[in-house]
Amino acid sequence: MLNLESVVGEVMNGAQVILKMLELHGVSHVFGLPGETTIGWYKEWQGSSDIEYVLTRDERTASYAAEAYAKITGRPAVLEAPSPGVTHCTPGITEAFLSSVPVIFFSSDIPVNQDKKHGLTGVDQTAMYESICKESFYLTNVKDIPFLMRRAFRVATSGRPAPVHIRVPINVFHDQAEIADLYADGDYSRYPAHRPVADHGKIRQAIDALLAAKKPAIICGQGALISRAGEAVLALAELLQIPVGTTTPGKGTIPETHPLALRVIGARGGMEYSNAYVKDADCVFFVGSNTDSSGTNHWKLYGDPAETTFLQLDMAEAHVGNNYPLKVGMVGDARATLDYMAEIIRAEHPDLSRPALDLTEMKRTALDAVFNSNIEMPEGTVSPVKLTQALDKLLPPNAIVTAEPGVAAIYPSALLSVREAGRRYITNYSMGALGYSVPAGIGAAFANDGPVISFTGDGSLAFVLGDFETIKRSGKNITVILTRNDNYGWIRGEAILLDDVDAPWTTDFGAVDYAKVAEGFGFRTARITSEDQIEATLAEAIAHPGASFIEMRVPSQDKIVPFVPPWIEAAKERKLPYFY
Repeated sequence: MLNLESVVGEVMNGAQVILKMLELHGVSHVFGLPGETTIGWYKEWQGSSDIEYVLTRDERTASYAAEAYAKITGRPAVLEAPSPGVTHCTPGITEAFLSSVPVIFFSSDIPVNQDKKHGLTGVDQTAMYESICKESFYLTNVKDIPFLMRRAFRVATSGRPAPVHIRVPINVFHDQAEIADLYADGDYSRYPAHRPVADHGKIRQAIDALLAAKKPAIICGQGALISRAGEAVLALAELLQIPVGTTTPGKGTIPETHPLALRVIGARGGMEYSNAYVKDADCVFFVGSNTDSSGTNHWKLYGDPAETTFLQLDMAEAHVGNNYPLKVGMVGDARATLDYMAEIIRAEHPDLSRPALDLTEMKRTALDAVFNSNIEMPEGTVSPVKLTQALDKLLPPNAIVTAEPGVAAIYPSALLSVREAGRRYITNYSMGALGYSVPAGIGAAFANDGPVISFTGDGSLAFVLGDFETIKRSGKNITVILTRNDNYGWIRGEAILLDDVDAPWTTDFGAVDYAKVAEGFGFRTARITSEDQIEATLAEAIAHPGASFIEMRVPSQDKIVPFVPPWIEAAKERKLPYFY
């Protein structure tokens, strides 16, 4: 449906046209920080637009915040950066590209061809971003702005969603032109913009395979969340009584307390019971999963592929059949296709009766075994299991949890329960760079009214301390939880447990009084030094409407081994304590 603002020519400058097109597409926030090359844009912005500018202290922070904002809102996020900091946005744009998250990324630039004169900050931005965006535009003419922005939103939100880059030379903000096509297509203000149903014949083949299976399982990746397919997944699962597991990025596709929910599977937070269940499955149906290494435990999770029937449904055709031999591969939107599958089953199998499955007791037994294990912690450390257990008890339904891709994500991935379907828990397990959860917490806070909890480690926190000022200035309810061990714990664990390194010399660093640093930014701070302090400290932080910081010392991964299957095997051989 067209949102038609003007068909009569009006003389406008480039900054005015960009702002108007963003407004027409329903944009309410832009993440970024200023530079000389964007002052012309800000001048118009300040005087004529209500779009909120979320000022960060680092372009990387802005890029991750935008990525998280798009995940939570279901709308394409808008990011902008000036030419001196254009390279700093690559981590967030790369994560968005690999995670199928639409971001409209404006980078301002010096005048056209001034880079050929070696003008300061001149670099070929277009070439830089072409490989990590669906398209990269060079905006040199004000008259082209409406067309290119409509295309940017259309490309970003349709098919497999992903970022689009728009390069804007400084003069374009000031240049003027008569604009007669100032309108937006509302279909592309949200994603997925369109929902194509997979081939009908293949859908019937997939139904036949699921009906014939003795022990099937549905595995949802974050594509199921992108499609907002939770209800459709659950409807199919309940019709056929099929358990549903998720990858870590897919956590929350269905409520994890549902009787058919297996919870997280794989090498980044999968537990022994859930991984064992899917390994024994005779039919595995991947929904919105690219079957990557972490979600499949390096493609070992399902045993011998020759003995398992694999089905796959994904919007990205390149993902379908990429890593497993498929009996049926389907290309289409997850929600629309699963809805149609359920419709066919109800119509063509009206008397279908399947034995009811209830995994509740199996899950409760596994979780209780971890929660009650009482593994002794090394002196001066507190159990991250007890921290997660308490947080799971206290989190309100409207809370969002963000987590670093290292061990900061492992415990909540395994032990937190998402009780209402949706993106309530986000990580960056597509690329996995450090310094994600705090910026993602900023983006989530602007996308959601509830409290935000950001799990981080001290290796990751050092990347983003400057944006504690952003958190404080925002006035948002954000609690940063630092699980501290004074090292790059994931690398330390990998080196010691898998590579037989006695004492890695590249992982440990000096102690920092992080609480004092947080206090300097105006945070309310606390240290947890014993288990009996956990619940009250968390409750106070969640209730506090502003910025909170909690530090808790935890053992490094080579001392107490978390839910990472290859590490668990090493721990068993070495008789080390572990959680699994």
